[in-house]
Amino acid sequence: MKLSANFVIIFLLQILLFPLYSVCFHQNSSDDSFPSDFFFGTASSAYQYEGAYLTDGKGLNNWDVFTRENPGKILDGSNGNIAADQYNRFMDDIQLMTYLGVNSYRLSISWARILPKGRFGRINYLGIKHYNSLIDALTKNGITPFVTLNHFDYPQELENQFKSWLSPKMQKEFAYLADICFKHFGDRVKHWFTLNEPNQQIILSYLKGIFPPSRCSMPYGNCTQGNSETEPFIAGHNMILAHAKAVQIYHTKYQKEQKGIIGMVVQTSWFEPISDSIADKKAAERAQSFYSNWILDPVVYGKYPEEMVKLLGSALPRFLSNELKSLKNYRSDFLGINHYTSYFVKDCLVSACNSGDGASKSEGLALKLDRKGNVTIGELTDVGWQHIHPEGFRKMLNYLKDRYHNIPLFITENGFGDLQKPETTVEELMHDTKRIQYLSGYLDALKSAMRDGANVKGYFVWSLLDNFEWSSGYKVRFGLFHVDFTTLKRTPKQSASWYKNFINQHVN
Repeated sequence: MKLSANFVIIFLLQILLFPLYSVCFHQNSSDDSFPSDFFFGTASSAYQYEGAYLTDGKGLNNWDVFTRENPGKILDGSNGNIAADQYNRFMDDIQLMTYLGVNSYRLSISWARILPKGRFGRINYLGIKHYNSLIDALTKNGITPFVTLNHFDYPQELENQFKSWLSPKMQKEFAYLADICFKHFGDRVKHWFTLNEPNQQIILSYLKGIFPPSRCSMPYGNCTQGNSETEPFIAGHNMILAHAKAVQIYHTKYQKEQKGIIGMVVQTSWFEPISDSIADKKAAERAQSFYSNWILDPVVYGKYPEEMVKLLGSALPRFLSNELKSLKNYRSDFLGINHYTSYFVKDCLVSACNSGDGASKSEGLALKLDRKGNVTIGELTDVGWQHIHPEGFRKMLNYLKDRYHNIPLFITENGFGDLQKPETTVEELMHDTKRIQYLSGYLDALKSAMRDGANVKGYFVWSLLDNFEWSSGYKVRFGLFHVDFTTLKRTPKQSASWYKNFINQHVN
């Protein structure tokens, strides 16, 4: 395929200018190299990237319906019907990956593209053909596919039939999808993730009602249905058990022959006690328990965190004996970690506390704040939830190392979002020095954590391309490559050259 003239011009300019950014944001040293088998990649997801929302037999998924019926819940009223059109342009995007020099790519399966109506309908073999073509093209170009079975999107039919993750029936549906994917793709895919960020998905879907199926209760959000004090934990329970079923299928039916590994992706944030008081230190630990440990403890140890059990009581489901046996017998081979930000945390259990994110019983009575007095937790950004705090990343990785006996980790997402304001120019988006600063700081923190002993096997930037960023639509841009969503043209930002150079300098 031919490179566009603009791509070549920008590429040559960046080669000339890049040494300035390299000096400013990273100094290479003899001990900075990563292991030779380390994976450097970029990450994506089906709904955010693919488009082609009804092409080749794909069925409607929950996000197709949600964005159509609730455009006011998306910042710019947009949807993923076209997105970055990777369904039709994946060969072009693989060329961008080879330019970067990455050796891996994280993608997800569109559940409704494989099973338009779940088990209520037939397998869509045109969907399987598409993913076979994508996986083949990646491997042919020396890029290892890391495949997520489900990244927030699922057939709308499953919501209509039994309210999706609120029903145990969803466990069987997910197991069926997993089995099909292992069967058709597992000869080439050796790294599987079951679910992406179930903790974050549940909070946004069933606690706050921001994501489909938009279920919540006051004061957590303004929804027409739902119960924020019970439904998040029911949905989480079903997701954990669905994960266990998929792991069981892979371990017992496919792993011996296919020789791959399987795990789960969770979202993490570092929670720093706002003071040295015992109450605030306990609150920071509760914040972890009600966020990432909520999912990770059952996945690794087969039980919920003690802080959740004590605080929630009967609102937290219990694992049956056969479920406990399954969780303990079929454990993840590794964990995928998405990480972007840090917060200060203030106790709300024994201390006076204002309302806010984390302050409720359902969230652990641990208020999350971006500052204490005039001191912020790192550098604040235009994307309200993202605070630049690399030291929190290092602390998070060491926390995971210690809590989960140094299980292998993949950093499955880490990146910086630019909020596109009305006055923001394309030139400003291309000149993304803040993203370079962010990536440089977090990669340094990653290397420090690895020196501390964290067993990290790979790192994936979110994201290769600007894409549909859920409720932010196309107004927040995380890509190393700028996408013009009118023409769908991809153009490398300065961060693309920076990442390319970083990989070249730091791989043995």
